[in-house]
Amino acid sequence: MRDETIAGMLLARLGDDRPGLRSRERTWTWDEVVRESAARASLVRGLRREGPFHIGVLLENVPEYVLWLGAAALSGATVVGINSTRTGSYLEQEVRHTDLQLVVTDREGLQRLDGLDVGVPRDRFLLVDDDGYAAGVEAHAAREPEADPSVTPKTQMLLLFTSGTTGASKAARCSQGRLAELGRNNSAKYDIKRDDISYCSMPLFHGNALMALWAPSLAVGATVVLGKKFSASGFMPDVRFYGATFFTYVGKAIGYVLGTPEQPDDGDNTLTHGFGTEASPEDKREFLRRFGAKLLEGYGSSESAGMIKRVPGTPATAFGKPARDGVRIVNPETRETCAPAVLDEHGRVTNAEAAIGEIVDVDGADLFEGYYKNPEADAERVRHGWYWTGDLGYVDGDGFLYFGGRSGDWIRVDSENISALLTQNIVRRHPKIVDAVAFGVPDPRSGDQVMAAIEIPDGVEFEDLDFPAFLAVQDDLGTKGAPRFVRVSHALPTTGSGKLRKKEMQLEGWRTADPVYRWAGRGAPGYALMTEADKAALRAEFAAAGRERFLP
Repeated sequence: MRDETIAGMLLARLGDDRPGLRSRERTWTWDEVVRESAARASLVRGLRREGPFHIGVLLENVPEYVLWLGAAALSGATVVGINSTRTGSYLEQEVRHTDLQLVVTDREGLQRLDGLDVGVPRDRFLLVDDDGYAAGVEAHAAREPEADPSVTPKTQMLLLFTSGTTGASKAARCSQGRLAELGRNNSAKYDIKRDDISYCSMPLFHGNALMALWAPSLAVGATVVLGKKFSASGFMPDVRFYGATFFTYVGKAIGYVLGTPEQPDDGDNTLTHGFGTEASPEDKREFLRRFGAKLLEGYGSSESAGMIKRVPGTPATAFGKPARDGVRIVNPETRETCAPAVLDEHGRVTNAEAAIGEIVDVDGADLFEGYYKNPEADAERVRHGWYWTGDLGYVDGDGFLYFGGRSGDWIRVDSENISALLTQNIVRRHPKIVDAVAFGVPDPRSGDQVMAAIEIPDGVEFEDLDFPAFLAVQDDLGTKGAPRFVRVSHALPTTGSGKLRKKEMQLEGWRTADPVYRWAGRGAPGYALMTEADKAALRAEFAAAGRERFLP
């Protein structure tokens, strides 16, 4: 009989002597992982009070984090992963919102929260590096592991803050039943087997690490090995130290790894495959060439999963096919299914107005578990009895589904729709660009203009890119897709999970403090550095056209 809860999956590992968890300092068998988790579960049961049984965890990727995931599962508590990259009022707001009973952290985390009103008194903090912590856990170690009688598949296991790339973060609910199902399904989808060694360097407060690595590894009994935090230079040394075979990634991680100097022994490693999001087809090919590991891209979110299935013959830029009939691309105004996309020889959609719409699941409302204390956000996701992802997509004539960007990722230029995602992916091809994002910024007269923000390594300047010549040979760019503004940085702003803060950069536009280069001339693009006088003159153009309201 299969286990329908994370607690059940853990208890099924009792007596399993295969390594279940490794750090650079120590190895735990799966049996030891369960027993250590149970000791913490016993400890926390004695500290439970009335109200939501929410435990905040503010730690890097250390073994204690994984053991507290197990403790929460066995005790029926909810883990609220506190984003260690947050600071100040933003951090305070997120922590207070989730009504924590306890905070598990270390001295560094306590210092980060110092002076903030997070709604948790000091005596409700458990410091894992405190002198008395280990003894306190050991006092509860004698009990045989068991799940709290209250635990069911509907028991809330996680509150996962969305990455906040397109607005304020929301705490998505995830039950033990949904996480257990994701563990089973994703282990098959990402080909994670019992003899795999799963390297986790993505933060454990993020859904990628939990849903695509930890839960699938638990489901099959694979070994979880920890990178304390992601490091491009430390990635391959960690892989070799652990003998890792599988890993996950998000955001800029692959670009950073590929940005390290190529070595003759790059292919001398144990990696076979990885799963993540936002790696371009070029990055996937280059990663396979250098390191011999295949990258699998997929579609999903903290709120939903399982909408798209990977099938043989899936084009390199597609996610797969809808997993069920209810997953569709619809016009958000009429709710009618969009026409199949007609693609040109470069893969560009030639009938964007008719083919591109929002990805929905007409049967998915019951599967959506909602956000914590945010009925407005719930209502945005569930409308007319359907689950609305907020993401755009299109389906080609063969039924393959492609990601079309987030809502707002289509830029109106000279009365034509231009794909920000296409421009972004093309810019990312440049060998000296670590990462890039594209978006629309207001035109002083009407519509929008295309802007890109690029991150380049230290020691590289914009002039070293020969950017106009690079764009000129990109056959799939189109005449209106070239960025009219280019923001240049050695460290673009990111979320805690490594995703670029696109909305923030879009709001700043060309008014950022980073250097911005503006397209100049007609024909093949050339770029000139914008001065403060240039920016003032552009503002005057907006004022003259009565469009100052478009400049925040």
